[in-house]
Amino acid sequence: MKMKLMAGIALASIALASCDDNTSELGSSLIDNADKLEITTDTFGIISNSAAMGAVLSNSSTGYLGKVRDPETGAYLTSSFMTQFYTPEDFTFPEKDSIKSLDSNKNIIADSCDIRLYYTNYFGDSLATMKVSAMELAKPVPENGKYYTDFNPEGEYVTSQSMKVSKMYTLTDLNVDESTRNNSDYMPGIRIPLKAEYGTKIMNAYYKHPEYFKNAYAFIHNLVPGFYFKTTSGIGSMAYIRLSQLNVYFRHKTTYKNTDGTKKDTIYAAMASFPGTEEVLQTTRIQNDQNVISQLVADPSCTYIKSPAGVYTELTLPVTQIVEKEYTVGGKVYSHKNDTINSAKVVLRRINNTQDSKYTLGAPKTLLMLPKSDAKTFFENNRTADYKTSFLASYNSSTNTYTFNNIGSLIKNLYDKADRSNSEWNKVVLIPVSVSYDTSSGVTELISVSNDMSMTSTRLVRGDDDTKNSKITISVIYSKFK
Repeated sequence: MKMKLMAGIALASIALASCDDNTSELGSSLIDNADKLEITTDTFGIISNSAAMGAVLSNSSTGYLGKVRDPETGAYLTSSFMTQFYTPEDFTFPEKDSIKSLDSNKNIIADSCDIRLYYTNYFGDSLATMKVSAMELAKPVPENGKYYTDFNPEGEYVTSQSMKVSKMYTLTDLNVDESTRNNSDYMPGIRIPLKAEYGTKIMNAYYKHPEYFKNAYAFIHNLVPGFYFKTTSGIGSMAYIRLSQLNVYFRHKTTYKNTDGTKKDTIYAAMASFPGTEEVLQTTRIQNDQNVISQLVADPSCTYIKSPAGVYTELTLPVTQIVEKEYTVGGKVYSHKNDTINSAKVVLRRINNTQDSKYTLGAPKTLLMLPKSDAKTFFENNRTADYKTSFLASYNSSTNTYTFNNIGSLIKNLYDKADRSNSEWNKVVLIPVSVSYDTSSGVTELISVSNDMSMTSTRLVRGDDDTKNSKITISVIYSKFK
């Protein structure tokens, strides 16, 4: 019992100490000589290189729209996105006989119809003139598919018969007065007018087939398959679309009773809204300059991390050396195979951007580290970082670094499951990601990790050696009972 208790105290001390770069003071003083726990430390080199991401899984709740020039490389990047719309829970139109938007034959019509693309952030110049084409899908994109950033709806889902509407826009809508734009309740967005007949079709479908509005699946498969928003011209801005909304405008009558018992009819202008958010399928198409990406990958001076769908950094971890290295204590030769890895820490240093531009790309906020072999299935299976084989590190602006404090379990997992016939068995990747947390229960819980689709870029110091002289190292703390 004493052995287990003292070991627990010692290991807890090691865990606290492992957050500090200075491990020289760790030693046998943690517990008494009777139950001595030997602590050893070592440092190993890591080799790193850049690699092209290619297409990545596009499952972000944000749609990206626009075309910009990367100030770092001069390359152009174009984004377009597809979204479906859904009916909110318990959606209804007013009673049919209360609708006052009627044609000359007393048929129900919509007064107007539009799509609003509301953005929460953007990159570039908000006054740049851009052009988007909104194209209705000819049929729904299957909800159970895995769609990557090279998915192009044109051809199979957008045909020559699809409805198409083009709109010139600037992200700063100069048709809205400045005081309104500065109001905290104002939601900036792009308005794309549709023909009123499109709204009329939706309204009449409701009264003829209310079952079409029962849920998102029925609405999408019977009435509105979705829209593809394609950037067709302009350069200078990239909007991060957080909410898409299909709106139908009409008038209806409401009857009120006066205090004297008489009735009064009032006609109201109304709007029916069908949102497009994470409740339904949304995909973003990214078009990158692959020639420039190839040049970045070949750059020997550093490694790159660029999003969206750009470049990631790959690390070759010295797994075998960490686990099997022999060392001498008191004239005796030991192997780390018999030791416990209590901590394995990697610090990645950024190289500051020297570009003088007000549109300089920011560094990725969060990096995901995981085995290279797991990179595809991680996102397709909607996994989150478990801090056993996958880890997150946030950018620290004060130290200009990303720090993975303890990847010891990853080292052990790679060693135990090693297929050494595969030359990439000990490689991990660093991928820029967007993360979401839930705090509703009072405890912060990681609920999603997805590919970062925003405009980010950074250079990292390159690991050029597998010895402790490398510019990237992994610091390991071992323990064992003597």
